[in-house]
Amino acid sequence: MFLPAWSIWCVLLTLHTSAWCLEISGYGSDEVICSQPLSDCTMEDDMSLIGPENNVVDVKNITPYFKLCCRDRASCTLCLVIDTEIIIHPDKDEEDGGHSGHSEEDYSNETESNPKASVTMCYSAAAFMPSCKTVEFTVNHAAVTQRNQAKFSLVITELVGVSFSSTVMVYPSQSHLSRKVDVPSLEKVCSQELRDRVEECHVPRLKTVMNLEMARVELQFAGRNESLTSVCVQYEQNGKCQSWNRTTIPLHSVTPCMCLMVWDEDGQRSRRSLSCPFTKSDSLQTNVWQNVSVSVRQGQMNNYRPMLSWSLSAPCRLEGEVWPCYKELSCREMVGFKQQLANGTWKQNSKWQWEKKGVFENINLQRSPCVMVKVKGMQRELGPFCPEDTDRGRWSLLVVGVVLLLCLAVLIYYLLRDFVKKWVWSCHHGGFVKIDRKGHVVLLSPPDVDDGISKAVCHLGSQLCNQGFSVSVDQWSRKEQCTLGPVPWLHSQLLELNRLGGRVVLVLTKRALERAEEWTCVDREVIRTSSPYSDVFTASLFLIQADKQLGRAGERFLLVKFDSNPSSDRSLPELLQGLRLFQLPSQNQALFSELAVGGTGRRTWTGWKWRTSNGWREKTKEGPDQQKAKDCKYVGV
Repeated sequence: MFLPAWSIWCVLLTLHTSAWCLEISGYGSDEVICSQPLSDCTMEDDMSLIGPENNVVDVKNITPYFKLCCRDRASCTLCLVIDTEIIIHPDKDEEDGGHSGHSEEDYSNETESNPKASVTMCYSAAAFMPSCKTVEFTVNHAAVTQRNQAKFSLVITELVGVSFSSTVMVYPSQSHLSRKVDVPSLEKVCSQELRDRVEECHVPRLKTVMNLEMARVELQFAGRNESLTSVCVQYEQNGKCQSWNRTTIPLHSVTPCMCLMVWDEDGQRSRRSLSCPFTKSDSLQTNVWQNVSVSVRQGQMNNYRPMLSWSLSAPCRLEGEVWPCYKELSCREMVGFKQQLANGTWKQNSKWQWEKKGVFENINLQRSPCVMVKVKGMQRELGPFCPEDTDRGRWSLLVVGVVLLLCLAVLIYYLLRDFVKKWVWSCHHGGFVKIDRKGHVVLLSPPDVDDGISKAVCHLGSQLCNQGFSVSVDQWSRKEQCTLGPVPWLHSQLLELNRLGGRVVLVLTKRALERAEEWTCVDREVIRTSSPYSDVFTASLFLIQADKQLGRAGERFLLVKFDSNPSSDRSLPELLQGLRLFQLPSQNQALFSELAVGGTGRRTWTGWKWRTSNGWREKTKEGPDQQKAKDCKYVGV
């Protein structure tokens, strides 16, 4: 069939005006349109990318272009049209002088004079494999014109890899002929009359409602699920767009140059719609004027001449004038230095404000020049804006620095006052000592631990922890004592003393003093105890005796009594004499200081060991106390 007149007109329009046609009556699927002398035209996909050899026709020229293909009232789609001109080779019989000389059988076989022919056309987009279509037709040599030419058009609706604003290469498979064609942009497609029938052109419709009572602008989306709609706010049409995830905008931030861009986030449509609904709202101009900021700075140019630089920022670009002035009773204008805000370049800064900068050269800085601003539309001038007073700034920095130093000194005093107290104490007790690290304290309870004594011992352990000591209290480790045994537990604590340094603090009560007296007069080979906690206390007595033999028990052990304990007036047994005794809580601070100073050095516990076998057995270096202990009689526990 013949090429329609609208298609020929569309080709001419494409070639001459770079426009492209929109047809309401189009195609719903791929089709081919042939002109005389071609008939029986069909088109099929060709996956081989190489068409069959063709001795009947050759491709002379191709003209590809894009158009919108629509059918009835359905949605429109972008399709590729390839207008193709071919040259038909003459029939051999006609070259030999017609049909004279042929038999009647030759005349009866008409199919041989109208052979089948085919042309394979391919197109490819970037990063995609080529797609090809093979057009097959019958050539009627009897209808061929003297120019031996014919035309057909391919309409491809299902395009592979073709997107808006891309470039597509079109070529016949058995020819070096090729053409490039640009796919129209989405904006160009959506500017046509049929944009409502193109799915990619659908964007949310935004409506702004000004709520003066609530001092805000409400954003409403007509016929849309606003959860799928994204919005960004920008000042001026070419400004940076800032994401906005609320449905209201404070009225004080709305200006005539504010624009809103909306788009869908459902992954199917990518077009964005920009609108500036407040352009004609003159009442919002006040929001621009109230947010005008001007800064002025003195300086020197490259040739060391004085200059006065200024910077003005506002939500919107402004028209107006800037000029320098001398600040006297009023700021008197310096004639001949006015600069126009409309001239030059405005740039948007990181705070989304439009900024304009300028310089006044060869200004006498000795007269303290300032800057005045006149904005178009405002009834009054803005300013004067003067450079910061550098002398006043230096004095301000000095005052701030002194205040900071005083605050820092007070803070250091409160943080280090305990350190200072201990340092002074160490000076009065033999000179300077290292007190930057506190040692380990092993707090041992008496053998008769009642509720009152137990609470007092635990409270003392907590106080020591708060003072920064590493503390082990036998009452806090009963589960571990049951697992290891009381004596191995005490041994592990003494190893910790070897590592960190520190003291063993023994809590005395009436029963503890009696136990110490009994211990000095019993045969320690057969001592038996009634509880594991009494074992820990008894083991400590062995250690005290061993250290007394070496003359250093006072360096290892301290004794404490609680003022509430009625046994506080009892004299110490011989074994405990010579050890420092502290009355608590009246001598708490003295105890803490003694532990802090005495616990900074590391000591090695040597000269003793023990084992358990139905009682206690000690082995130390021979001394007079050991012989005395052997002469004592056993006192039951």
